[in-house]
Amino acid sequence: MKIEKPKHITSIGGQAVIEGVMMRGPESIATSVRKVDGEIVTDVKPYKSLSQKNNFFKIPVLRGVVGFFESMIIGMKTLMLSAEYFDLGIDDEDYKPSKFETFLNKLLGDKFQDALIFFSLALSMVFGVGLFVILPNIVAKVTFSNDPFMYNVIEGIVRMVIFLLYIMLISRLKDIQRVFEYHGAEHKTIHCYENEETLTVENVKKYSVLHPRCGTSFLMIVMVVSIVVFSFFWSENFWITLAIRLALLPLVAGLSYEIIKFSGRSTNKFVCMFNVPGMWMQRFTTREPDDSQIEVAINSLENVIVKDKTADKW
Repeated sequence: MKIEKPKHITSIGGQAVIEGVMMRGPESIATSVRKVDGEIVTDVKPYKSLSQKNNFFKIPVLRGVVGFFESMIIGMKTLMLSAEYFDLGIDDEDYKPSKFETFLNKLLGDKFQDALIFFSLALSMVFGVGLFVILPNIVAKVTFSNDPFMYNVIEGIVRMVIFLLYIMLISRLKDIQRVFEYHGAEHKTIHCYENEETLTVENVKKYSVLHPRCGTSFLMIVMVVSIVVFSFFWSENFWITLAIRLALLPLVAGLSYEIIKFSGRSTNKFVCMFNVPGMWMQRFTTREPDDSQIEVAINSLENVIVKDKTADKW
């Protein structure tokens, strides 16, 4: 798969949200959403990562761990923000909060939103660990419990298969396909900006929906790196092995970040091989957007590129 080197390497990244796109630059985050009535609304907030505030968090690998958790928090917040902006067809006059929701609002007050985000993140992490760490280890334990090599091979294969099936299954959901179209709009718009073309719908439409710095590519690299890293650690005790796996997850995330960061800026054929699996998976997580979706992505990107031009160094 040939990956063309853009004229301008940017640190800007993004995420598809409910009927919209979030773009994150080095100084700000912009979330644009198209409401039911067709209006595009945009929220712009200043943003500085921990690595910008403290040089300690710029240490290779560690910066990847920090960046991963920051991305999860920002992603959850922007998803909830987009849900607020987009009218889901609920008539506010008819809507009545449940007793549980009323109780939580009274109990937590202004902290209700933060608590909801924390709970959602915790639930997502528990689900992810259970599906991609605990389950593969159980299968490996049952099949090859006394063979370290085969244990690691089976564990890695099961993890990869689960991931591939998960992506393929959710890509068939109608509502998710709409999000994937905005995902494609995000990628095409960033491609256009990196190639220093004016951000117009016609210019953006020319570019690919696939991008080497995509979160899907990152997750694919995580799958591969985990197989390599975990292969060095094994115990006959299942619980010790599982504990080691969990303890090594930050290292896996940090190493994966360094790989995608380096490979995303290179056109060397060998280095670009790291991008191929992730780019292939993006064929499931992206769709060709329509003009209205591209307009939303452009609106979001235009709100962060002014800062990006003076501070987009990785």
